[in-house]
Amino acid sequence: MSLTELEMLEREYAVPTYVRNPVQFVRGSGARLWDADGNEYLDFLAGISVLNVGHCHPRVVEAVRDQVGRLSHVSNLYYTEPALKLSAALSRNSLGGKVFLCNSGAEANEAAIKLARRARPGGNVVVLEGAFHGRTYGALSATPQETKQAPFAPLVPGFVVVPKDPGVLSDAVDAGTAAVLLEPIQGETGIHPLSDDLLVAAREACDRTGAALIFDEIQTGMGRTGTLWAYEQTDVLPDAITSAKALGGGLPIGALVTGPGLADTLQPGDHGSTFAGGPVVAASALVALEICSDPELLARVRVAGDRLASGLATLPYVTAVRGRGLMLAIDVNPDVAAPELAKRALLEQRLVVNATGPATIRLEPPLIVSDDELDEAVVRLAELAP
Repeated sequence: MSLTELEMLEREYAVPTYVRNPVQFVRGSGARLWDADGNEYLDFLAGISVLNVGHCHPRVVEAVRDQVGRLSHVSNLYYTEPALKLSAALSRNSLGGKVFLCNSGAEANEAAIKLARRARPGGNVVVLEGAFHGRTYGALSATPQETKQAPFAPLVPGFVVVPKDPGVLSDAVDAGTAAVLLEPIQGETGIHPLSDDLLVAAREACDRTGAALIFDEIQTGMGRTGTLWAYEQTDVLPDAITSAKALGGGLPIGALVTGPGLADTLQPGDHGSTFAGGPVVAASALVALEICSDPELLARVRVAGDRLASGLATLPYVTAVRGRGLMLAIDVNPDVAAPELAKRALLEQRLVVNATGPATIRLEPPLIVSDDELDEAVVRLAELAP
């Protein structure tokens, strides 16, 4: 179908929750995309940090094709090998506890909130200003952004919002706190790494009070920052992490991974999901996790991130570059509107990025991106200079 026909279908039949760009993508490979007219694009968003292994990775395609041809779904009333192998792989590659599989990042955070409240009934959940944890009601209640929350009030009670200040956070955690939930790098608001002091304060406060420290690694995980999980670059070990996005290799998945201390907190009947850990997506995730765990790839991400950051810093309209690994953002000067810049990059330079605010562009290419592609992206952005 043509783009015009799709736009007509959207106007008539799709709930208008998205503001789409006027491009119809039909094929992807590695860090490249093609539209319906055959134009080639560099993808430096990776489906919002979903395609860490790149588009249509041959091993992911093979695993999905093989599994969907044999068994696609039976529910969690029965055993399936891919789901339990994935749970084991996630535990062994992270905190060493147990795993609840689900279908998205928001669902993973909902499970984490329930885990914390099961461990400490009625307890509050401390979250940070600038956080984004999802759009379902519990996750939205943990996302202190007025524009996202206000239309849907009243929200779930029991969330305490604090600034990104170690002392204030520490004072907010007490015997009535069930958990501190945070992103090691806040992604949706423009790639803002949390300070080591803040993470240490959160760990110490949770140790002092018995609250759970939960890291939302939905965007930072799966090698995005140069280690499999962002917490590995800190001196802080959380009690649980949540994962999604890149975990599925391009298919929808989420996971709550506990440490040993919380492994048996949720009991039969406490939580569930019809599609969670389905054989097809679990087979895809097993391959994606194996690829993203490769030490050579992770080392490459760190080098590639430095190369891209250095290139971005040379752009005349860039005022700041921040992030870690291949999770980067640029701030642009006041004469450049970031949303318009992102749209021009797409339509004029065929480079896929996105704006996370009026002055910030986010760049999260597939982890398998080449040096030539990194340099090419910088050249294309340079062409947009006013």
